[in-house]
Amino acid sequence: MKPALCAVFLALATALCSADEASPAKAKPTVPPEFLPVEDIAGLPRVLLIGDSISMGYTLPVRELLRSKANVHRPPTNCSATSTGLQSLKAWLGNGPWEVIHFNFGLHDLKLPPEGIRHATPETYEKNLRELVRQLQATGAKLIWASTTPVPNGGVLAPNRRFGSVDQYNAIAEKVMRENGVAIDDLNAAITPSVAEMQQPNDVHFKPEGSARLASQVAASISSALAGP
Repeated sequence: MKPALCAVFLALATALCSADEASPAKAKPTVPPEFLPVEDIAGLPRVLLIGDSISMGYTLPVRELLRSKANVHRPPTNCSATSTGLQSLKAWLGNGPWEVIHFNFGLHDLKLPPEGIRHATPETYEKNLRELVRQLQATGAKLIWASTTPVPNGGVLAPNRRFGSVDQYNAIAEKVMRENGVAIDDLNAAITPSVAEMQQPNDVHFKPEGSARLASQVAASISSALAGP
């Protein structure tokens, strides 16, 4: 190789190495804090939260509210629709034992086209819920069902983000839970009076104060279950 050409290649290599050294290190993906494993405190009952991103929002404040009363766990994922629950429940339950399981499925089930194939018709939703309750009851834990929180704008967030009737799906869930003796934590009723202020604009998710309001309700329902017979 000619000296001049060799010098060009050397200069180019040096520049590339310098640029690489100067560039910031690639950020490692962070695990959401609500997904981090919980180290149990001996002597405290174990509680499992199952739910979608709404439950992800209230997981940390529930843990704080129950810090001296219970070890509060959740699956390290968005639990999504009832179909996902049927596929993953065994893994989420692990080896237990669980004193209380507080759970919800709803928003993902009642999604509508044109977003894609509807996750669950009302009939499928009821069928899936009944099977999930059957499996959850087999754990021996006290069960608490959380009603699905409101969707703003009549269920239309955008042309590709549409939802069915929350009231219809909550009515189905209430029927299933009452028939099976499952306690109901009516988060929908708890948040509805202040939902306009506590929900993010044109979104199903909540501002921190909204998640805190839900957490207060969830923690109270769990405390009641833990104190009961």
